[in-house]
Amino acid sequence: MIEIAILDDYQKVALDMADWLSLSDRANVRVFSDTITDFEQLVARLKPFHVLCVMRERTPLHGDLLRRLPNLKMIASTGPVNASIDTETTKELGITVVHTGYDSTPTIEMSWAMIMALARNIIGEVNSVRNGGWQQKVGVGLRGKTLGILGLGHVGGGVARIGQAFGMEVIAWSQNLTPEKAQANGAIWVPKPELFERSDFLSIHMILSMRTKGLVNAEALALMKPTSYLINMSRGPVIDDQALINVLRARKIAGAGLDVFDIEPLPVDHPFRSLDNVIATPHIGYVSQELYKIFYSDCVRNIGEWLDKNANN
Repeated sequence: MIEIAILDDYQKVALDMADWLSLSDRANVRVFSDTITDFEQLVARLKPFHVLCVMRERTPLHGDLLRRLPNLKMIASTGPVNASIDTETTKELGITVVHTGYDSTPTIEMSWAMIMALARNIIGEVNSVRNGGWQQKVGVGLRGKTLGILGLGHVGGGVARIGQAFGMEVIAWSQNLTPEKAQANGAIWVPKPELFERSDFLSIHMILSMRTKGLVNAEALALMKPTSYLINMSRGPVIDDQALINVLRARKIAGAGLDVFDIEPLPVDHPFRSLDNVIATPHIGYVSQELYKIFYSDCVRNIGEWLDKNANN
């Protein structure tokens, strides 16, 4: 029997999202809902398994870890790419890596949930009502405001189109963006400094790479207006963590909506958990029933096909 580990099932729903029983005559499936950061403990947990089903980048599979897992034959990753898997080492060790389908819609929707929550102080108002209070602040309307998009790909383009529906002016920049590509998504290309200077709401949708790590630094943040909001639904390291904490504490921007962080889960003593001008959510931009069903159903199919192919090996 093949031993399969489903990792980082935070909500304990993986077995309900796909037909794992279809593998039961050939494999044993075990689910883990916690994330282990201690290296030796992680090695001990994963060592018995032939197949790892990983949810995005929640547990990075670096080369030093992969080399300590002699039984590992396959990694079934959710999403079309996973930068936290050392693919050079998997090739070296002969470990098969497969991916699943994806849908940008949940992240686009969550981006707008974050923008609306910031604009209308929804978290503060809800907490006020729960604590026996009433209205706290005057909200900010979206019509006529400037929406800045840093990264106009599938997610950024979807966010931009909804911004148009709200009557916002949409501007955009990224390293490879051209005025023509921006216009095709209903946005106006602007230089990077102008993006930060003009945006009332600046929404980040960048793939993490060496070029984008720390792209939103102290210099860029200093260009933003004290009435502007920053939203990050992409990856935490795109922003210089300390630089953002500094401008939030100094009230040099109005606030931030953050769904991604340098370290996940976010440390319990991190300032993003306590700053009153931050809405922090636990990387749930893509977390929806519909996308989970795509992820886990594709994982089951991929594992089944791999078992079929290797039945006589």
